[in-house]
Parts: sequence; C-alpha cells; structure tokens
Amino acid sequence: MAGELLRVVAVNGHLVVDVRRRLPGRGAWLHPVPECLVKAERRRAFPRALRVPGVLGVDALGEVRQYLEHHLERLTEHSQDAGAARIQSESRKQVDPS
Repeated sequence: MAGELLRVVAVNGHLVVDVRRRLPGRGAWLHPVPECLVKAERRRAFPRALRVPGVLGVDALGEVRQYLEHHLERLTEHSQDAGAARIQSESRKQVDPS
C-alpha cells in the first residue's frame, strides 16, 4: 500500500477521490498522506494539474481531506491489530519437540 497513489478529479468545482480510477476527466495523482495534500494545496497544484478554469473553492478539498483522514485511521488500526497479534503469538511458549 505504500507505493499507491490516489487519483483525484474535479467535478463541479470540487475535488473528488476516484477510488476505482474510472471517473471521466483529467485526474491528478496524490500520495495518500495528509502532508502531500497540504503541499499540493499550498502550491496550488490541483487547478494546474486538472486544468480547471479559475480557482477551486475553499471547501473543494473537503472530500479528499476526509478520505485521507479515514485512510490514515484504517492504517493505524491495522498496524495496531498486527502488533497485538504479533505480541500474542510471541507470548506463547514454544515446546521443544525432542
């Protein structure tokens, strides 16, 4: 999952996450981490990449921001679950079969 990029498209002046990568129109690609979204917003990268006339609205990034927050929560939960499972398996005593 570390190498995946998130496709974002403009629909009626709002950015929409294209999870299935099937929405029509020009797409922009983004690493699925909040820091990359902040950088792209600061550099005004989306209007240029998507070739949107004018400026995107202030709330245009809302859906993308919510998606990234949810994505980050899922990754955190998954890593915690994996860590708990590893600790549980390590705590089991191994019996020498000989």
